[in-house]
Amino acid sequence: MSVLVLILAVSAACCLGFGFVLQQNAARQAPLSDFLSPRLLLDLVKVPRWLGGIGLMVVGMVLGAIALGQGEVSLVEPLLATNLLFALGLSRRQTKQPLGRQGWAGLALLAGGVTAFIVAGEPRGGTAVTDPFRHWLIIGVMIGLALLLTTYAKRSRLSAGPVLLALAAGLLYGVQDALTRVSGQRFSASGLAELLTGWQPYAVLALGITGLVLVQSAFETAPLRMSLPALTAAQPLAGIVCGVGFLGDRLRTDTAALTWEAVGLAAIVAGIVLLGMHPAMPRGADRSEPTRNLQPS
Repeated sequence: MSVLVLILAVSAACCLGFGFVLQQNAARQAPLSDFLSPRLLLDLVKVPRWLGGIGLMVVGMVLGAIALGQGEVSLVEPLLATNLLFALGLSRRQTKQPLGRQGWAGLALLAGGVTAFIVAGEPRGGTAVTDPFRHWLIIGVMIGLALLLTTYAKRSRLSAGPVLLALAAGLLYGVQDALTRVSGQRFSASGLAELLTGWQPYAVLALGITGLVLVQSAFETAPLRMSLPALTAAQPLAGIVCGVGFLGDRLRTDTAALTWEAVGLAAIVAGIVLLGMHPAMPRGADRSEPTRNLQPS
């Protein structure tokens, strides 16, 4: 594994984690009438704390894109999942909660799972699949699942809605990461003109904006502990599926390797859930009270 890819991916995770916390701090005060509406972004853009969170997220996405250009999606995605460690670190500073057994167990599971998956799978590049049907099948399934989750989220609103929205956003972000890799390859091979004539960069933009609306809607309706674990778990899983499915990423497939890869992924998800449910994570606004107007902070 390249040290540069490691540094870029972990730096991206740091920026994303800090950015998510700042975004949720602001979004939890947004009016519920903005739920799943682009108007939510227009209201939040007036809040300096949210803009700071978005700025950090953009930096994280740029660093992640560079890492994806240097390494395989199936290698970078598990590293990006460590953003929850940095989110918890900032939340602990805000809430003054000790890490405790739950925090240490979650940290060990997440870090150990990432290590086990990468060591066992040995992600490496290969020949990208040229069959367009396979591309569109995998992308279509991911987007279809995200649409289905969003539809159910609209019905459940304040119960399971935030978790479903975060899962949907994670699926879209995983596809976005894969298409970011494709866009980078097109740019490296043929320059800006070739990049702009393809559909991939425009899909990356559309997926990013749609995912942002879903994430902010999840943040405004529930505590971070309900939404961020689902987002953090879904994104790397979707990215790995895309990487192996049509980008040509290769993992070891002998019995022992597959066993440890599965164990690693399970540990990653378990660690994400433990860290996401940690008492240090912001609780969010009490939505039983009258909705507050956003105030700059």
